[in-house]
Amino acid sequence: MKKIIALLTTIFISIYAIAQEAICPEPQQKPEMADLMRSNGKIYVVVTCLLIVFTCVVVYLISLDKRLSKLERNE
Repeated sequence: MKKIIALLTTIFISIYAIAQEAICPEPQQKPEMADLMRSNGKIYVVVTCLLIVFTCVVVYLISLDKRLSKLERNE
């Protein structure tokens, strides 16, 4: 089962990389939105929001794991 999942993941990643190359063939072309947000200073707001969301998800998963472990020990 692990081999199948690893194979599918590898295939998916390679297809994704090929699709990205077909859409944006020039690798030196820079995204305009990132430059605009960086010049306005809003990129830091986006990064901060992403870090907050990621931290909340990690904290929630850790607390959920602790609760499940406690329930497993009690039974």
